[in-house]
Amino acid sequence: MRQAEFDGKGSCIRWTETPGEEPARVYVHGLGSVSTVYHAHIAARPELAGRRSLFVDLPGHGVSDRPEDFGYTLEDHADALAAALDAADLTGVEIVAHSMGGSVALVLAHRRPELVSRLVLTEANLDASPPATAGSTWIDAYEEDDFVAGAHARVLEKVGPLWAATMRLADPRALHRSATGLRRGSVPMMRAILEGLSIDRVYLQGELSGELEGRKMLEATGVRVVTVPGAGHNVMLDNPDAFVAAVAGTE
Repeated sequence: MRQAEFDGKGSCIRWTETPGEEPARVYVHGLGSVSTVYHAHIAARPELAGRRSLFVDLPGHGVSDRPEDFGYTLEDHADALAAALDAADLTGVEIVAHSMGGSVALVLAHRRPELVSRLVLTEANLDASPPATAGSTWIDAYEEDDFVAGAHARVLEKVGPLWAATMRLADPRALHRSATGLRRGSVPMMRAILEGLSIDRVYLQGELSGELEGRKMLEATGVRVVTVPGAGHNVMLDNPDAFVAAVAGTE
């Protein structure tokens, strides 16, 4: 495990990594998740073997620190991720990112373009105010102090055992602020960033999640949109073969 300070006050973002050739692949989790749980089985596949791989836990999540006075906006998370990549002496990485992690990756690519050479995004949030079915709405429905005081436990019961297993590891205040920041979006908005990038961009949409809004426009700007059969929001768990093919560029 490695770490890098991200807030100027000694708080550290942490990651585990496996050695290999570069460009490195950097795996980033979604809201209330942990990178290794969602991506270690992907990076271990023979099709992806031999590449340096980093599994980063964003601030407030997993093994990373969770300072109470941190903002946990998308920009804050992106800057913390940049601190990890700088500490790892990396540029031009491929980022494989899920849900909120995809939003963070887009903001990173906008703020520090030299760090990112390719994006593989799995159902990344592209717009502000996602629909009521989005997990962030269950968290942001409460005031921050109410969430910390007890609503966190109620949300854990609602989200089901898989997500709850990692969400319970996230700091409640950090989780709430991350959800609020995700629903607020970024400036420019994540969708605009994705459309404006010139690097290789892949967007994975689970078939069970329905049609991706604005798909034609994304494709017109060069984004390769892949609908993954038999998969919902957690594509890497529901259809790992298709996910690996997308990461490897053979889909």
